[in-house]
Amino acid sequence: MDYWSNFWNIIWYGFTFFVFIAYIMVIFSIFSDIFRDHKLKGWHKALWIVFILVFQVVGPIVYLIVRGAGMGQRQAQAIKAAQDAQESYIRDVAQVSPADEIAKAKALLDSGAITQSEYETLKAKHINA
Repeated sequence: MDYWSNFWNIIWYGFTFFVFIAYIMVIFSIFSDIFRDHKLKGWHKALWIVFILVFQVVGPIVYLIVRGAGMGQRQAQAIKAAQDAQESYIRDVAQVSPADEIAKAKALLDSGAITQSEYETLKAKHINA
């Protein structure tokens, strides 16, 4: 019997493919949660992974029941830490000292690109900043 000959076989194939992809996503989510949890000791992490790999259907369900409530909290903490690190990096890179800005304004004044009054305005602006 040809697998693609019946419409319901095609629907069943699509459904099983969807369930398989969903299962893989759950497994990756669980594994990332296991490695993200810094309170969990190394042997406990190894035991959870072996348990999930040996009992492929029951293992993830048990993990989600036992440790599912903390998964969202750990993910939120990881996202918050990443955002804080990104914001800190942006502040460090983007921050320009007032002395640098005044030096740039002085160079513009010396090259004739700005007038003395514009230079004084820029200097006052960066001194007060």
